[in-house]
Amino acid sequence: MTTTRRRLVGGATAGVLALGLVACTSEDDGPVDGPDAEELDGRDVGAMEEFGVGDTFVATEPIEIEVLYRDHPNYPLDEQWLFFEHLAETNNVTFDLTTAPLSDWDQRKSVLIGAGDAPDVISVTYPGQEAQFVASGAILPISDYVELMPHYQDRVEQWGLEEEIDTLRQEDGKYYLLPGVYEELRYDYTIGMRTDVLDELGLEEPQTWDEFADTLAAVKDHEGTQYAMSDRWEGQALMNFASASFGTVAGWGYGDGTVFDHDAGEYVYAGATDEYRDLVEYFTGLVEDGLLDPESFTQDDDQAIAKLINEQSFAITTNSQELIGHRTSMDETLGEGTYELMKIRAPEGPAGDVMGGLRIENGFMISSGAAEKENFVATLQFLDWLFYSDEGLEFARWGVEGETFERDADGTRVLADDVDFLGQNPEGTTNLQTDYGFFNGVFSLAHGSTTDLVRTHISEEEVEWQEAMSSKEQAPLDPPAPLDEIEREQASLYQTALADYVTQNTLAFITGQRDLSEWDAYVSELEGQNMQAFVDIMNAAHERFQEDNA
Repeated sequence: MTTTRRRLVGGATAGVLALGLVACTSEDDGPVDGPDAEELDGRDVGAMEEFGVGDTFVATEPIEIEVLYRDHPNYPLDEQWLFFEHLAETNNVTFDLTTAPLSDWDQRKSVLIGAGDAPDVISVTYPGQEAQFVASGAILPISDYVELMPHYQDRVEQWGLEEEIDTLRQEDGKYYLLPGVYEELRYDYTIGMRTDVLDELGLEEPQTWDEFADTLAAVKDHEGTQYAMSDRWEGQALMNFASASFGTVAGWGYGDGTVFDHDAGEYVYAGATDEYRDLVEYFTGLVEDGLLDPESFTQDDDQAIAKLINEQSFAITTNSQELIGHRTSMDETLGEGTYELMKIRAPEGPAGDVMGGLRIENGFMISSGAAEKENFVATLQFLDWLFYSDEGLEFARWGVEGETFERDADGTRVLADDVDFLGQNPEGTTNLQTDYGFFNGVFSLAHGSTTDLVRTHISEEEVEWQEAMSSKEQAPLDPPAPLDEIEREQASLYQTALADYVTQNTLAFITGQRDLSEWDAYVSELEGQNMQAFVDIMNAAHERFQEDNA
């Protein structure tokens, strides 16, 4: 599909503020020196003289910002959205959008960056995706300029995000992506269980994986089914959220397959560790005992969901949105009020009550050429306000107070009567996303980074589950080990072959096609797949980074 460029224009109010180059973290802390004033001379058009935490960005004269925009089919781009209109009228900011569809997003992004045609702001980029563009010089090392972004700096400091941000650093010690950030780890996936059956059995929600196995056994015996659980997503989501509690990585979260052994002070290959074996052995046991359907790792999602709806199984991996769909189908089949399907708190494992993950999300890159534009400083100030300030985050997620939402007596945000979103106002005649442009993945990184905002637009039930999950500890983070271009090319060859072999054998072990007595032979086979050479590359990169950035 052809990439299209659209210019969005609206009314603009010119500010009457003098221009300057100082970023300010707060009124009390005083100014924070940014890049040298001479370096930024002539690139401060529209910038605010004083811009600190809590300040609303208003360009001192109209500015237009180039953005590579991902056009999502669930809310197709509309040039007349209130989102754009309000920013033009209130913040003096309009956009020159280069659009690309969701279906072609990553490819179009790569092509535009490679050709040197990417707009100044490159949206919806996940951590790690920026690495391929660093060597070309096409992407700005944004870490050199974050002193111009006081809200971002404040978030990192106040929420203790330094370790997460360090995971973004490249070989030169700089980072090239500004991520969405969370105040707390954001949870979503877990196991949905028929808790009405647990009530009948007088059982509490299982707290550990051992208790979960016992619970499945009791449910199977009570219901007389072949299996108590039949899963979807080929077991990838289940293995992912379970893995941290076993001290490893797996499933969707397997990544490059390496994990850092903090005791030994070096990277090891996850698929060959004792911790990974423990994880595999646990799920192998569930299958052997007839508690987990072996087809969980091969069947289509629709098959797994059908088994749940038809009461051939009583547990499935789910998330908040999928749970709603399950219940709708079960209401039609089983009858509303005849069952109770709930998300359980993810069980604790041998590694403790921990969950994996980072408090950073997809974010944006800045093209190198943007640093030469006359509105460069103003652009960074605006992005800082929109993506990291309380006011900007609320605006991107909820819209305009008095138009798309109101506040009740205790200050709680509620959608305006005629605005619907996620079924909160089913009688509403307009939609927050499609009709107004808010809650847009391009402009709402991490969909609201404060815990308060993350927990809006969700049910009380989901809030309770999030609160229960918040007591879990975050698994230790792996330290930076950025690869150079040659290392990345070689490592990718090793990584792909190794990951494919781990996936193949994990399935074989769990489903009984290969006996766990062959584990040592399997590890030897991984060694034959260049496992040690891959780990050596990672450890060399880690050591080099430590030396260069001590």
